[in-house]
Amino acid sequence: MRKLIVNGDDFGLAVPVNEAIEEAHRNGILTSASLMVGAEAAEDAVARARRLGSLRVGLHLVLVDGRAVLSNRNIPDLVDEQGEFLPDPILVGLKYFFESNLLPQLEAEIRAQFQAFRDTGLPLDHVNGHNHLHLHPTVLGLIFKIGREFGLRAMRLPYEPPLLSWRASGRGFLRRFGGCTLLFPWIVLAKARLKHAGIRCNDFVFGLNDTGHLHRELLLRILRELPQGVTEIYCHPATRRCAELDRSAPGYLHEQEFEALTSQVVKQEVATSGLQRVAFGDL
Repeated sequence: MRKLIVNGDDFGLAVPVNEAIEEAHRNGILTSASLMVGAEAAEDAVARARRLGSLRVGLHLVLVDGRAVLSNRNIPDLVDEQGEFLPDPILVGLKYFFESNLLPQLEAEIRAQFQAFRDTGLPLDHVNGHNHLHLHPTVLGLIFKIGREFGLRAMRLPYEPPLLSWRASGRGFLRRFGGCTLLFPWIVLAKARLKHAGIRCNDFVFGLNDTGHLHRELLLRILRELPQGVTEIYCHPATRRCAELDRSAPGYLHEQEFEALTSQVVKQEVATSGLQRVAFGDL
């Protein structure tokens, strides 16, 4: 059985993102979204999710390149005076791993984001990390510790099968295999820890190597390459450009991804391929 989760990341980042996620769920193939609880348009995103009812929403945990929920008075060693995390995931990862004095602040911020999600009243479908920082062993341990209190049952495993990914894209052979090789030990470790904790996850993911560039033709080719098991395709749609998107992801093809998710050809491919559309909560 091939099961498909189609997820919209950065829900709440900006109103054009929220518009695209709502429309892609109403009239496209999108099944779920991941909410940035501290982002500027989070309140608008929550209102849309409540109206929709059928959209499954998870927590997009932001610990890098984004705004914290707590003020810099509470977590002064994690954020700048504006409450923003450092933008470099490698530098942030090293800080979280080697500077053990940051753990209390990191735990406090993760708990605050879980609590902010709970305060929305939306059921928690899943959890993942902005820039996949939930793979970080320190962060993952804190997510397990805190998530149990908030009903955590499913998380994203960002393993993109390099051969299938390359066959769908037709480019970046060395980059895909090299990236997979570097990430693979962390994937194996995370999968073992998820299994031990009783937390469900997908088997495969697409969107890792082509993030922000899942136009209609590429999405169609990916759909035709999906293996047996549970696959998540994650994307970053928006109805139009805006200042927040220009700052956070200047090279992304947000509007083309939105068009792909709502394309009649794509919807027909999903309908006739035998794919079962699900969300993480269905696992």
